[in-house]
Amino acid sequence: MSMYPRQPYQGPPEDPHFGRSGPLPREANPSWMGHVEPENYRPAPGHQGRPVNAVVPPEFQGAAVRAARTRGGLLGLTVAGSALAFLSLFLVVPFLLSNTGTAGFLIGFLASLLPLSAVLLAVYVIDKWEPEPKRLLFFAFTWGAAVSIAVTLLIQPFFVLTFQFSDVPDLQTYMATVQAPIVEEFAKSLGLLLLLLFARRHFDGPVDGVVFAFTIAGGFAFTENILYFGRAIAESVSPASDFAQVFFLRGVMSPFAHAIFTGTTGLIMGFAARRWHTGASVAAFVVGLLPAMFLHNRWNSMGQGFLVDYILVQVPIFFLAVGGIILLRVAEKRLTRQRLLEYSAAGWFTPAEVELLATLGGRRTALSWAGGYGRKRQMKEFLKAATHLANTRQRILSGRDVQLHQAEERQQLQRILALRAAVAA
Repeated sequence: MSMYPRQPYQGPPEDPHFGRSGPLPREANPSWMGHVEPENYRPAPGHQGRPVNAVVPPEFQGAAVRAARTRGGLLGLTVAGSALAFLSLFLVVPFLLSNTGTAGFLIGFLASLLPLSAVLLAVYVIDKWEPEPKRLLFFAFTWGAAVSIAVTLLIQPFFVLTFQFSDVPDLQTYMATVQAPIVEEFAKSLGLLLLLLFARRHFDGPVDGVVFAFTIAGGFAFTENILYFGRAIAESVSPASDFAQVFFLRGVMSPFAHAIFTGTTGLIMGFAARRWHTGASVAAFVVGLLPAMFLHNRWNSMGQGFLVDYILVQVPIFFLAVGGIILLRVAEKRLTRQRLLEYSAAGWFTPAEVELLATLGGRRTALSWAGGYGRKRQMKEFLKAATHLANTRQRILSGRDVQLHQAEERQQLQRILALRAAVAA
């Protein structure tokens, strides 16, 4: 496996202000996920065998300062999110204990780990190609498990006050089919909006949106399951049978319900983040709430015909979600391969290296080879850096914050050279 750049290729002519002159390359749009407008296309910077700084025009150097600020914003988001989650516990934990009792809380906590594990496993599989920073996943989980629960608890009393109900069953139906879909989906997706606004560099596509949404929803469902499991024990005359029934319904039949609801919001916000600027992406937050609220309402509205609705409606929705995620992963891999081929044409990789970096089989081969020389860790970093580089190029070609992302591209190309040397040493 060659780990050294081939002879440089300068690529087609480029207008420094408007990108590529002439028609769009035939392979520039490898899938529906990475659509590029002709006026936004610009070739990858050529590799001259000199430090990468010499390749990028001087007028873009100021953007490096702004790129550093985005990393500071990421730290601030993590710290602020952790503080909010900690404060939320002072509302959430007493609420849970008052409804479940100590024994119910402990049993509910342990039982809730099982469906949570299924959701987090799905997140791991979806996120494996281009893993998100762990601090952002931690923010997403704690937002779902604590902050979104606290927001729900603070808002839902206003729905009770504004509802003119005739009896308790009417109120319960209203809270389940109207209040819960509106308030819970808003509270969960508010965390997605914060990620979009303050961690935009890592929220740049539909796969990222689904990953963050699933993580937030998994945290929310975890805390909600503690309530339902613990309440089944604390308030029942036959705790064992009632707990088993509730666990089967929530932990076995529907561990991904909240993930699918909020996942639609994340999907729409992810598409918007890839194509549009911040203002339009924020508008996508509002639009993305609508399908999430609708699906949540349909789930909570199932009554006497629950089993029929579950089989005929909910099961197909689940498999549709699985199929959609598979399509997203396939499109993501194609996009990575095409963008790395463009760097290959500019001299940063050989075509053979791109196949190793941009396919699952190639990555396994590369890791196996590196493991034989004690360099598996370095190869993992090289693979991750190459994937990040491909996504940065996609952001450049989207026409959004071009100078900022070109400064980031320069830094990543420098890191690629260092990692290449570490792997090939």
